[in-house]
Amino acid sequence: MGWRRGQALDQDLRDRVLAAEGGPCEVARRFGVSSSYVTKARQRRDRLGDVLPGAQRSHTPAKLAGHDDALRAEVARRPDATLAELGAWVLGTLGISVSVSGLCLRLKRLGLTLKKSRLRQPSRNGPMSPTHGVAGRR
Repeated sequence: MGWRRGQALDQDLRDRVLAAEGGPCEVARRFGVSSSYVTKARQRRDRLGDVLPGAQRSHTPAKLAGHDDALRAEVARRPDATLAELGAWVLGTLGISVSVSGLCLRLKRLGLTLKKSRLRQPSRNGPMSPTHGVAGRR
């Protein structure tokens, strides 16, 4: 499994990078990391004396994270509501302004789907286009 954004590199690689001699570009090429990573890891070690990765920041919780039960109850009560209608309900009831895409993502994470009911019965009339007759006949 490779590195993903927002995750620290493995500690053994960090230790090898910090133990290596040479300039940042040379060490970066040798271990397949960026030269800025080498520089920042060395600065952290020199400044703090710490070779462990720092805490990951900027993980803001979802706006609707604490309101899962209320969302489930509302979707069960009104399964044919649109996302815009649910967003208006969230704003009015919970006092949280959330985008349609944010609401859709939260419902997806909860495993909830909005089933739409038909607005009207399908037409019982036959096809509206005339059928093509045999060639040469009127």
